[in-house]
Amino acid sequence: MKLKELATKPQLIKVTLDDKDTIKEYPEGLEFFVWDKQPLEHFIKIATSSQDSDNYGEMVELCATMVLDEDGKEVMTDGLVLPGAIMLKCVNKVVEQLGK
Repeated sequence: MKLKELATKPQLIKVTLDDKDTIKEYPEGLEFFVWDKQPLEHFIKIATSSQDSDNYGEMVELCATMVLDEDGKEVMTDGLVLPGAIMLKCVNKVVEQLGK
């Protein structure tokens, strides 16, 4: 098999926050999108940031840029911010997705 055969364009995939606490507050769960593949530099930055608690803020900022709407646009733009607890859940889901 040729390596080029493995190369594909990133696709948006839906991620749902549907843990017990989220469902308690938002009965339908919360959906957002991420690219199924990320640039290698994002993966490396997240991997290295997660190793050092001093860099956790950097990891959160990078993950925030990966939380997208159904059109592939960043959710947190123009001063919009998610509630802290929801943002942390999004970060965990983004990191989980990167590990796949």
